[in-house]
Amino acid sequence: MARWPAPGRCKRRLARELGAARAAQIQARLTVHTLAAARDARQGHGLELVLAVEGLGGLAASRWGQALGADRTVLQGRGALGLRMQRQFQRAAREGASKVVLIGSDLPELEASDLSAAFTSLGHRQGVLGPALDGGYWLIGLRRPEPELLAGIAWGSEQVLEQTLAAMARRGLEPELLTRRGDLDWARDLLPWR
Repeated sequence: MARWPAPGRCKRRLARELGAARAAQIQARLTVHTLAAARDARQGHGLELVLAVEGLGGLAASRWGQALGADRTVLQGRGALGLRMQRQFQRAAREGASKVVLIGSDLPELEASDLSAAFTSLGHRQGVLGPALDGGYWLIGLRRPEPELLAGIAWGSEQVLEQTLAAMARRGLEPELLTRRGDLDWARDLLPWR
């Protein structure tokens, strides 16, 4: 899932510190990195790489997805993050996917092996999460859509992971937790990446 890297339309927290143009450049670079890792993971697992775009119309999103090497591009649609994520799980299930992993495009340390590990986890677990250092997560994977799983999550807060784990527990899901990683939201998050 990625936003079109246009100044003022992406990485808003980062833009407050570095300016909208610089934040958009960073978003563009992170998106290229994310898609490269996903393409590498796709090779070993026979996966379909779908880019879910926010901030562009259908035709422009398709051109962007092709340029990034995605197999297919879809629009995220309107609504809060949880609703947009749930929409992707439901779309994939309707199309016959038995394992779906969602990632954002703000993880400089993402590697193909992270995505491979997530899909391997879904071979024996109903869910998988990649915890983030800030209390959120950088990856979520499910074997089937869980309606309303992501409703009521305080997106952007330090409670995202905790609230998602609680929602999963209420549904009898015990996800595997991957390596804790730092995503890129603030200027200080750039230091390890540099």
